[in-house]
Amino acid sequence: MKLYGFGHSRSFRDLWALEECGLKYEYVPTALRVDDSQDNSAKHPDYLDLNVQGKVPTLVDGPLVLTESIAILYYIARRAPESGLLPRTDTPGYAKIDELMCFILAELEQPLWSKGKHVFALPEEQRIPQMLETAKFEFSKAVNALDHLLDDNEFAIGSSFSIVDICLAQTFNWAIRFEFDVPEKYQALRDRHYQRPATVRALAVIE
Repeated sequence: MKLYGFGHSRSFRDLWALEECGLKYEYVPTALRVDDSQDNSAKHPDYLDLNVQGKVPTLVDGPLVLTESIAILYYIARRAPESGLLPRTDTPGYAKIDELMCFILAELEQPLWSKGKHVFALPEEQRIPQMLETAKFEFSKAVNALDHLLDDNEFAIGSSFSIVDICLAQTFNWAIRFEFDVPEKYQALRDRHYQRPATVRALAVIE
């Protein structure tokens, strides 16, 4: 299994899951925002054959190629069911997992990525500085909604660590790094999960 990734981008959640599951993998650092003359560039023709968008992550497992971080998370969790990253539950339980994963991606993370795009990712002439305050407003709304979606427990789903916890912790890590207002309880969530042995190992891979 081979994972192409870059630093603390969305690929980190998949690297983290691989470490949690104890699966054998090769990590391939992939450079973003550089031209295709570099062999490890996401714009290199060989990489674009795997991921036409020139983004990370990309997971290659035999003939299978996956390019969306959430799809990769589910795949890794299903490859190692004994890890518990995708808890064994009933249909309503799986629906709750999907609800939270969709919410994190569409609502909680989106304002952070909006700031990222308008600070460094988009061509300078396409950036709109005025939208940064809108991103803060949208993030605050999403955090308030999250309060109603989560129970006051150590983990997001049931009594064990899951893919939802990975996504929550990484998203709040982004928020802290991007200088958004993060409530103390979610800062503590990030800190707690980032102290897990698998997280420490994953961080060592990218640093």
